[in-house]
Amino acid sequence: MKIKKLILTLALLVPVAAQAQFQGDERPAAGDTVLLSLDDAIKIALSENTSVKVADMEVQRTKYAQRGSYGALFPQISASGMYSYAIQKQKVYFGSDDDSGSSSSGGMASMMTSAFEPIMYYINQLYEATNTPFVPYVAPKQEETASSGGDAIEMGRRNQVTLGLSAAMPIVNVQLWESLRLTGDQVELAVEQARESRLGTVSSVKQAYYAVLMAKASYDVYNAVFENAVQNCKLTEMRYNAQKASDMDLARAQSSLAAAIPNVYNAENAIYLALWQLKAVMGVDLDMAVDVRGRLEDYAAQMFYDINEGSEATLDRNSQMRQLATQAEMLAKQIRMQTYACLPTLSMQLSYNYYTQSDKFNLSQWKWLPSSTLVFNLSIPIFTGGQRYHAIKQARVQANELELQRQNAERQLRIGIRQSLSTMETSMKTYDASKEALRSAEKAYDIAAKSYQVGKSTLTDLNNTELTLTQTRLQVAQAVYSFVVAKAGLEQTLGYDFSQE
Repeated sequence: MKIKKLILTLALLVPVAAQAQFQGDERPAAGDTVLLSLDDAIKIALSENTSVKVADMEVQRTKYAQRGSYGALFPQISASGMYSYAIQKQKVYFGSDDDSGSSSSGGMASMMTSAFEPIMYYINQLYEATNTPFVPYVAPKQEETASSGGDAIEMGRRNQVTLGLSAAMPIVNVQLWESLRLTGDQVELAVEQARESRLGTVSSVKQAYYAVLMAKASYDVYNAVFENAVQNCKLTEMRYNAQKASDMDLARAQSSLAAAIPNVYNAENAIYLALWQLKAVMGVDLDMAVDVRGRLEDYAAQMFYDINEGSEATLDRNSQMRQLATQAEMLAKQIRMQTYACLPTLSMQLSYNYYTQSDKFNLSQWKWLPSSTLVFNLSIPIFTGGQRYHAIKQARVQANELELQRQNAERQLRIGIRQSLSTMETSMKTYDASKEALRSAEKAYDIAAKSYQVGKSTLTDLNNTELTLTQTRLQVAQAVYSFVVAKAGLEQTLGYDFSQE
């Protein structure tokens, strides 16, 4: 008798504990909870998701790189400055090494006389025009010293300063022009990768959103089972007190109630986990109180889908195929760029310099002299040891590898499309069959419940019909969930953007 009282007390206390769990502080207040629709969740994710932000930054980075590469077409202007101090000045020799010292000095004087002869002749003519006697120029006789032999003569000044401004730009460089086209493909590839990140984010948000709805549908089913178990336990207890139910019936009702409580707890915890996953995909704070709108049954209207339409869909908008096509174009341009490396290049360089020299470090007395040059540089590649030839061969092998990867990727994507379509078709058939079974299970449970109330059926019959009803409800929810998840994966594979849906 004590055991019966203990079981009865447990049956009365457990429902109270379960209801306290649902009304605890962990569930946020209704006024503080942000209700989100699927479109709202997707829009938030596209603006807050980390992968989307990183992809957008990568697009911006490649655009900056493209703009910077165009700078190679413009003149490259630079300024320079140089100061040098001659610790030992440069020395030069006049005459041959086998000349003696005197012959070297004589040779030097002869060179100076020969250099002044035209000037002296012109001055002589001026003097003859004015009837002024002319005194011929006589070079001073150089004294022979110990150092007047074959010694070198110092040249230059101690201090030398040069300031310059130069500008250089290519005139004809086909390889450079092709490389600039390659940077445009890199930007296009980054944009497509950002689009792929968005498509993946949208698909992840949809799956997380549907997971929350599925967890809520499961909670509703298990909560209904729990409420039915509470009612059946109370009814069995009343019949037991009226001596119309056996100890076995009471124990079975109490055990059914106790078994229903963990399922409710697990279902409620699944809702929390699904909401956390949704917030993580959206990129919002995990402590933010959010909830989703609607029920999973609301998406049953989307299950009317033409499977033949999906089977005829193309991969033109698939992000992976677009990226492979862009990479193939980039490899083709790399091959052309390596081929163009064999062509001549023409460049121009303009420089303007100011320089000065002095033995004394006196800036005010330095004399600055300008100089400027214009240079056209023609470079004709002749032989590089086969580097360009093997670079072209390497790029062609990479192009062949990429083509094989493209074929394999297309094959895998088409398999994925067929799997999604097959899952969607199976889900539609399962949904139709489960809805029909659900109507029969609900009718059978109502009959069994009324029969049990009037004592015409046993608790075992009622539990069996309730188990069938529970399984059927879960099958209906699972069919809808499988369909919408497969449809989200199909849309990602076909490359449907959020704005195009």
